Order: sequence, then C-alpha cells, then structure tokens
Amino acid sequence: MTLDYRYPALSDLRARAKRRMPYFTWEYLDSGTGEELALRRSRESLDAVMLAPRALRGAPVPDLSCTVLGRQYARPFGVSPVGMTGLFWPKAERILAANAVRHNLPFGLSTVAAASPEDVADVVGDQGWFQLYPPESIDHNLDLLARAKAAGFHTLILTVDVPGPSRRERSRRSGLQTPPRITPRIALQAAMKPRWSLEILRHGMPRVRSLEKYVEKTGNGPHIGLGRHRAPDPEFFRIIRDAWDGPIVAKGVILPEDALMLRDLGCDAIWVSNHGGRQFDAAPGSAHALPGIRAALGPDFPVIYDGATASGLDVLRAIALGADMVMLGRAWLWGVAALGAKGADHVVHILTEDMKSAMVQMGISRPEEARALLWKP
Repeated sequence: MTLDYRYPALSDLRARAKRRMPYFTWEYLDSGTGEELALRRSRESLDAVMLAPRALRGAPVPDLSCTVLGRQYARPFGVSPVGMTGLFWPKAERILAANAVRHNLPFGLSTVAAASPEDVADVVGDQGWFQLYPPESIDHNLDLLARAKAAGFHTLILTVDVPGPSRRERSRRSGLQTPPRITPRIALQAAMKPRWSLEILRHGMPRVRSLEKYVEKTGNGPHIGLGRHRAPDPEFFRIIRDAWDGPIVAKGVILPEDALMLRDLGCDAIWVSNHGGRQFDAAPGSAHALPGIRAALGPDFPVIYDGATASGLDVLRAIALGADMVMLGRAWLWGVAALGAKGADHVVHILTEDMKSAMVQMGISRPEEARALLWKP
C-alpha cells in the first residue's frame, strides 16, 4: 500500500507523529498560549473562506510555480522557521533543508532552532531564509547575520511580534523547560517513545546552537526566551536593514498600518501571522488580517502568510485572500516525526495534489486566479 493510501491527508501524518513523539514534545509543538483562542481563530478564519467551482471549464493544467522576492519556486508554499525544530525529531532541520532543495521550496531556519546556520550550510543550497530572533547585543545580531550569509542564506526574516515571551501554558503543564532538561518526569515520557529516545541518544539532546557562542554558560543556557533579548523597534530595523544586503521579510504583522510602516522603513515583504496562536491569545486569525494588509499594500507588494494551514486547499484559500507565498510550520514536523525524510516528501506530495485537485474543480490553471473566485454571499 502506498503512502498516499495510508496517509492521504496531513491530518494522518499528524496522528502518526503524535503517537511517535513524547508528550512534552507534542505539547510544545501543538499548543498555543492562553485558552488557545488565537490558534482556533486561525483555523476558523480559513474555514470561512469559500471558493466557487466553475462549470464547463474543461480540464485545466495547474501550474504551481511562483516568483517571490525575485526568486522562482516550484510551488507557492515553503518551510516556516520553528523554534527547537530538532526537539520534535532529531536532525529535522537538515531533513527539511534537503527536502526544500529537492523540491525548490523556501526553507526557513530559526535563530532558536536546534541547528545553527553552519549546521545546515552543506544541505540548504539556494533555498535558505534565516529568521532572526534578536539577541540584546547589536554586535551579536550583526555576527548572526554574517554567519547566516556565509552559510548561504539569502533572505532574512525579522520577527517583529515577540517583544517578550508568552506563557504557553500547555507546554508548561507537560513539564518541558527551556532549554530542555532531563527531569524524572521528562525521562518517563521519553521512555514511553523508544524510537524518539534512541534517535536522541544517537544525535544528542537538542540545544540552541546558533546562540551558544554569545551566552555565558549558566544554568539557564542559551535560550532566547530565558536570556536577554531585544524587542525590535524602528531604530533596530534600520541597523539590520543597513547590515543585510538581501531581502528582509517582517514576520508577525496583523495591522495594515504596521505593514505600511515596515514597507516605508525598507522591508521587502510582509509576513502576515499571529505567530501560530502562540504569542497573544486575543489576536485575530491570520486569515482575518490578510485581506486588509493586501488592500493597504496594493496588488504588487510581496505578502507571505502562515496560520493553521493544513491542506493544499488552505494554501489556495490564503492565496485567494492575497498571499503570494504560504509558509507552513507544524505540518512539516508532522511529516518528519511520522516518517522521517519520506514524510517531508509526502507533505509536498499531499499539498501539491490537493492544490491541483482544487484548481481543477475551480477551472483555473494558476493559484492567483482563485482571487476572482472568492465567494461573497
């Protein structure tokens, strides 16, 4: 039986990943903050988007290629940076970087991933987007940028929606500390998932390798949520703009006026996101915010989206609302934790085939044609 019959949807990979991961890792990946209202709103805002199927349109041939920030990609979706990626499955960052190269997709690496830019330099090819969670020191920020550039990353993602840490209560209840520590409770949870534990023993406990050179060896260790970090402001953005010679994407924008401010400061693309529902529980769903930001920026300024995307149809929904590129975070980790490298490939397959199926139903050959088919009762 092929993977397409065993795992026809991303939800099937999600279910298998949950079975293979320890409880504390699953809670960290799956949870939001507070009562998880923002997390639910992102899903509800996508579910509310209806697209009209067309009649007598023959059999269109879908073309999923796209151009974003001057680069051509095979599909309008990519790998969003996720903190502590290697905690969910060892070497996940390298698996996903190599997958992005195989399929010509953008690959995002977080400052607080388990892998550093140097750790993936030999596999990231020309697909690298580096996400900066800024340390307090300007010198450390500038050094991080130089390291990312030397490792082959060409696009910078500046996180603008994390002035301070959120509480993420579900993750706390699971017993997970940051950086991860082996407590009796965590050890028991890990022992119940022997495959994950064996992989961790082979590769070592994940840690925030990008920041180790900047942080004194203390009990807390190099984690941006515990150590001192910088809350970005316009002056900081100008410093980063002067230091980075490639495109800068501002990630975590909800308000149209913020999108316009960032554009005027020299940002090259706006990333609409409520941070996966993990930062501020009163935030609207990302799909609620996307149309207003697209309207404010006009039709040509690059807009990127994330938020509860769980199918190729969801990718089309976000494009119909105004996105040029849709980045997924949790979905890639479901695939890797479920099936390793084969799972990452299978995520691409599911999203691609689901997009094509929906486009045939709509009678369109390009994803952006879905914008004309938004259903407005």
